[in-house]
Amino acid sequence: MKAIVFTKYGSPEVLELEEVEKPAPGDDEVLIRVRAVSVNDWDWQALQGSFINRLFFGLRKPKRNRQILGSDVAGQVEAVGRNVRWFRAGDDVFGDLSGRWGGFAEYACANQNALIRMPGGMTYEQAAAIPQAALLALQALCDKGRIRNGQTLLINGSGGGAGTFAIQIARLYDAKITAVDRAEKLDMLRSMGAQQVIDYRVEDFTRTGQRYDLIFDVKTNRSPLAYASALNRGGTYVSVGGDLARALQALILAPWISLTARKRITFLALKPNKDLHRISELFEEGKLVPVIDRIYRLEETAEAFRYFASGLHLGKLVITLREG
Repeated sequence: MKAIVFTKYGSPEVLELEEVEKPAPGDDEVLIRVRAVSVNDWDWQALQGSFINRLFFGLRKPKRNRQILGSDVAGQVEAVGRNVRWFRAGDDVFGDLSGRWGGFAEYACANQNALIRMPGGMTYEQAAAIPQAALLALQALCDKGRIRNGQTLLINGSGGGAGTFAIQIARLYDAKITAVDRAEKLDMLRSMGAQQVIDYRVEDFTRTGQRYDLIFDVKTNRSPLAYASALNRGGTYVSVGGDLARALQALILAPWISLTARKRITFLALKPNKDLHRISELFEEGKLVPVIDRIYRLEETAEAFRYFASGLHLGKLVITLREG
C-alpha cells in the first residue's frame, strides 16, 4: 500500500511517499481503507521532533523504520478482528487513532473503541476534520471551562481547527465571543458568530482592560499572570496546547493564582474520542460543521504540512484518498 513515511525528524521535506506493507488487524481491531485524514498540530510537532513527541516516537529518530503519522481518519471497514462486535466490513467509520497513528496511508488499523459510524450526510473529508479539533473544543469549553449561557468567552488562536469548532459550540450557549487571530482570518470568524475580533499582531488582548469569564487558548504564548489579568473574578482559563515553557510556568503558578485571585488556570489532556457521538449528533442537527480550508491528495501531504506550518489555514487541512 502507499503511505507517507518519515525516517528522521525535520521539515516536511523528510516526508516520502513509499510502498509499505499493508497492516493486519488484531483481535480487537478493524482494518480501515482510509478515505480521508486530517493534519493536526500533534502531527506537525511529531515531524519536527519536539521533546514531548520524541518520548512517543523515539529520542534520536523515529523508533519505527518507516514511521507513519496521521490520527484523525475516516474510511470504510475492510476487515475485522475476531473479537470485534460493533463493526462489519463496509461500515463507514471515523475516529482518532492517537497512540497508534498510521493515518497517512491507504490502510490503517484501529481498535474498535477508537471509532464510531459516520452519520448520514457526512463526507469522509468532514469526518476526518472532526475528532481531535472538535473534541478539544468540546472538552475544553464544557468539561474544563464549565461554560454557561451568556458568558463572555475569548478564543486565542480561533482561526484553526479547534478554534472554529469552539466558536460553534460557544454559540450553543449564547456566549459573547471574542476571537483572536491574524487579520486575514477575522472576517471569517465574524461570519461564524464572533461579536468581537482582535488581530494579535496589532493588539494584546491581555492589555486592553477587557475581562472574560472564560479563555480558551490554543497558543499558550503569554505569561499566566497576563492571562489571569484578562479573567473576571471566578473566571477560568483553559489551555489546550502551545508553548511548553509557558504551559509549565502556568502549571506552577496556577495554585497561587487560584488562591489569591479566585481565578482558575487549567489544562486539558484530550480524551480521544470521548463524546465523539455527541459531536456527530450536533453535525446531524446542523449545529456543527467542520471548516475545511484545503483538501490535498496523499502525494501532496508535504505541501499540506508546509501550509499548516505557515499558520495561514482557516480551520482544517485534509488529505483525501478517494479516487476521482
